[in-house]
Amino acid sequence: MSNGVLEMQHHNGVDSTKENMNDATCIDHEESDGLEISEMLQPVEGCSQKRHSTHLIRSLDGGPPVLEPDEDTPAPLHYRVSETPPVHLLLMFALQQVLINISSPLSVTLVVSEVVCSQQDEDIKQHILSASMFMVGVSTFLMSTFGVRLPIFQGPSPVYLVPLLAMSSFPEWTCPEIIKGTAGANNDTVLFAVGENNTLTPARDIILIKVAKLSGSLMAVGVVHFLIGATGLVGVLVRYIGPVTIAPTIILVGISLYKLVVTFARPSILVSSITVICNLILSLFLANKLTPIPIWTRDKGFHIHWFPLHQMLSVLISILVGWAFSYILTAAGFFTDDSTSNEYLARTDAKANIISVAPFFDIPYPGKFAGFTFSIAAFVNFMIATLVSVFDSIGDYSACAKTSRVTPPPKFAFNRGIAVEGLATVMSGSLGCCHSTVSYGGSIAAIGITGVASRRVFQVCGLIFVSIGVLGKVGAFFLTIPLPVLGGCSLVTIGIFIGLAVSYLDAVNLRSTRNLAIIGIALLLGFSVPHWAIKYGDQINTGSKQADMMITVLLSNASLVASAFACFMDNAVPGTLKERGLLEQIRELDNAQENTIPKKGGFFEEGRKVYHLPLIPNRLRRSTFSKVVPIFDHVKK
Repeated sequence: MSNGVLEMQHHNGVDSTKENMNDATCIDHEESDGLEISEMLQPVEGCSQKRHSTHLIRSLDGGPPVLEPDEDTPAPLHYRVSETPPVHLLLMFALQQVLINISSPLSVTLVVSEVVCSQQDEDIKQHILSASMFMVGVSTFLMSTFGVRLPIFQGPSPVYLVPLLAMSSFPEWTCPEIIKGTAGANNDTVLFAVGENNTLTPARDIILIKVAKLSGSLMAVGVVHFLIGATGLVGVLVRYIGPVTIAPTIILVGISLYKLVVTFARPSILVSSITVICNLILSLFLANKLTPIPIWTRDKGFHIHWFPLHQMLSVLISILVGWAFSYILTAAGFFTDDSTSNEYLARTDAKANIISVAPFFDIPYPGKFAGFTFSIAAFVNFMIATLVSVFDSIGDYSACAKTSRVTPPPKFAFNRGIAVEGLATVMSGSLGCCHSTVSYGGSIAAIGITGVASRRVFQVCGLIFVSIGVLGKVGAFFLTIPLPVLGGCSLVTIGIFIGLAVSYLDAVNLRSTRNLAIIGIALLLGFSVPHWAIKYGDQINTGSKQADMMITVLLSNASLVASAFACFMDNAVPGTLKERGLLEQIRELDNAQENTIPKKGGFFEEGRKVYHLPLIPNRLRRSTFSKVVPIFDHVKK
């Protein structure tokens, strides 16, 4: 290989290199399948300007090639939103996303089990987990295919944990004492709830009543959630929700997950550290390097193929390394075999029995647990969580578009995304999940690490989660991943997600005292008010215990406090659109025309076409119907 400049073309997994007499050449990347392609790097000197998707590669003294992105433009993505990786890579990318997010349904399932008093009822817990996994897959597939159509993972939102835990302190939701007894001719072991005067009631009856209340209330909230998007209300709100509001909100969402990282990493800091170090080396220290892959082809025979595989699979590789390291320490007797010790959770055999007891098939369906009833307390708490999740989703859509190098989402994309989330909430309630599935920031961070933004990855990821929800033993296998491995993975992905939230402020004038004051105070209030509500919330006295609890729940949510303050101040205090970072967003929202290909050499690699629904003819998009229905991408005639 010469010491000159080469360019490598990445499109649907096909790489090609070419040299000319001057050691510099341009490889034309043609537009295919109607995709919008933009110029990602400045052309090499002596080459004509053409549209291509390339990495600039330089061979140093005959050594392995390295990636050298333009200093003024971030490194291009390996796979854009509309591109499809080769099948073997597609499956690995999807599996990587599964492993990143597999802990979320498990964590929320444990909280739901506490609220419905089924901590000791393994059968109910397994059913709730299967339904949660199934809905994670369905909602992720729907969002990436028909929703906002960006590569966003849909999972049980942390914002639903606070109201669920708050409800457990209400008199009607307080769990009775659960004891084991025998019943039936065969003296089967049955759980009983101890009531007044030491009366015994089958615990399953109480559990199903609580599940029915949560399910019916969640379905009602899901209808409201759906209407917020389907009526176009979100498209109106987006005009008033800019980076000054979104950035503090997302930052606090990421920071609020630090307890989850600590909980997962606590059994073994060593295993978590190995996972983190491996991830950082592959994704950051070796970000500009290529992996030598020995391959054989009929044309070239055996040769070395250079490809940034280690960066694209950095999360998956780090999880496997951490898992293998944990296995070695377990086999060597490094971890305790005392099942009551927290360190025991670092063993690879800590959950080995899960696979044996898990059913082969567990197909969720509406009303499987119980009927649907209604609870005012559950409805109000779910409604609070829904409003917070809408703010979070608006921020996640914008952050995902930025990370995926796509122009900002238009109004119809915001509306359709929130509508799909509402529809998924109704489905979650009908299946007895007792929680909603909304946008997750961890997957956005993974895109920033791996450079893989293909929506096909998330569609396949959704299908894998559906199979996990239906095939009980498959889901149980993924749950055997040691907690410290998940803790190390979460540390990196959540940390990068917080960094992405900070980068969202690059459109804001940070020399403006107005902006700095609003952002700073919003962040401080996000820490201070919840701390006061948790520690001194008993000072709230409206005369109604339930009203006091509602206010406490509202004030305990850091994201809600920060977003409410920042949104009000950002729209009340005078400031120009450019100063507030809203200029490009408003332009995109007001642009009803078919969006053009992004400017050559600009930041964006794909345009508005990414958000178009598939199989919708242009005649319908130009019709009055698409103009009236706010979830369609209407184009003026």
